[in-house]
Amino acid sequence: MSSEPADKTRVLIRWMVRRDMPEVAAIEHSSFEFPWKEEDFFQCSQRRNCIGMVAEHGNRVAGYMVYEITKSRFHLLNIAVSPELRRHGIARQMVQKLISKLANQRRHKIVLEVRETNLPALIFLRSLGFRAVSVIKSFYEQTDDDAYLMQYRLPSEKTTVSKPLKVQYAG
Repeated sequence: MSSEPADKTRVLIRWMVRRDMPEVAAIEHSSFEFPWKEEDFFQCSQRRNCIGMVAEHGNRVAGYMVYEITKSRFHLLNIAVSPELRRHGIARQMVQKLISKLANQRRHKIVLEVRETNLPALIFLRSLGFRAVSVIKSFYEQTDDDAYLMQYRLPSEKTTVSKPLKVQYAG
């Protein structure tokens, strides 16, 4: 099975704004068994260090991602793509946009938690260079599922070897 998208759909990746919420909420509810509520997105957007971005295609929201910024990393909290547009490279473009913001002198890694049973997300992240660095037991409130702490780290300036990212992924 190839991790490359069968058909790459070009998208505009921009800041999430309030008018995006109905489409973001619809994607969220069609993607996850335990979806975020619209209020969760709103609360996150009120925090200085929390950023929401959407992937726009044909004047509609095709996907979104939400992440926190800390001193040394980005923490990807949530990412999903509209069901009918999955496997078209949209999530890849969003994550690559986040990777492009990394710099050795500042934020040099991306972290996220992925449900241990979410094999499509694990395969997708692995294809982008993310590595599982630990297991977090009983991570999710709604179930006793464990999560893998996944990480993408920029190669250090001294070496070219790539080292082995609470997030939901559907896309």
